[in-house]
Amino acid sequence: MARETIVIDTDPGQDDAVALLLAFASATELDLKAVTTVAGNVPLVLTTANALRIRELAGRKDVPVHAGADRPLIFPLSTAEFVCGPDGLAGADLPPPRGKAESGHAVEVLIAILRAAPDDSVTLCPLGPLTNLALAFRLAPDVLPKVKRIVLMGGALALGNITPAAEFNIHVDPHAAAIVFSCGRPIVMMGLGVTHQAIASHEQVARLIAFGNAAGRAVHGMLTRPRPGGLGTAGHPMHDPCVIAWLLWPELFAGRDCFVEVETGDGPLRGRTTIDWNGRLKRQANAHVVASVEAEALFQRLFDRLATLP
Repeated sequence: MARETIVIDTDPGQDDAVALLLAFASATELDLKAVTTVAGNVPLVLTTANALRIRELAGRKDVPVHAGADRPLIFPLSTAEFVCGPDGLAGADLPPPRGKAESGHAVEVLIAILRAAPDDSVTLCPLGPLTNLALAFRLAPDVLPKVKRIVLMGGALALGNITPAAEFNIHVDPHAAAIVFSCGRPIVMMGLGVTHQAIASHEQVARLIAFGNAAGRAVHGMLTRPRPGGLGTAGHPMHDPCVIAWLLWPELFAGRDCFVEVETGDGPLRGRTTIDWNGRLKRQANAHVVASVEAEALFQRLFDRLATLP
């Protein structure tokens, strides 16, 4: 089977880190051309450092890391240190990165990778705010035919997690999200409706220690760290790993094609994703909204794959 060509755009973040490790451990299936970073969970300097730390943990220095947008398109940056910790990777106990990001802005790199690719050949995997993708699409609309699909973590079928209405990634840069959802390319949306079904308990995560590898210890530390008030869950939701898992094991997920609209106003509904689940608006679907996952099978396969890392 041919490998899937992908680019991961990310703002690590603990669950971003797990998603990156899963991709790094899946080189047989995934041809990861680059990791691009964006401000989100923490400021850009930290998300970039964290991507480098995770790359070094996985022993994948062959994958370039490029820093991107340091702020949303219009709104001031909102970050989530209260969830992720001051550096974004609380619990990982990783040293500072030894390497540096490659030269070249992430948006320029995205454009270059897409322009060099055949049509319908590159899958974009954004795990954070969609600023870099929106900038690339607006600066170089000619690259859109190169995009096979966009598999993203963001949005919610029901309640949000940063406000009552909105999920964090879409809330941070709703204008970028609106651009991406209207880009005309196939989108697979992993919102809170599915990621809150993929909650790893401390008991499940305990098997990571048995692997005896550095990646297992780091992930165990990140997923068992204290989380203020539980943030609404008893364990740790695997938000971003669902994106990579969908590429590897799509049979574990189910959803339906829907029209999705993003609220861009600066009010209480900012960043809300209105999902026409029942087709009441009679609008053409612009996303495949994933709504369920076989969580036990997901954890089994995810943790087995992490066991192969250094």
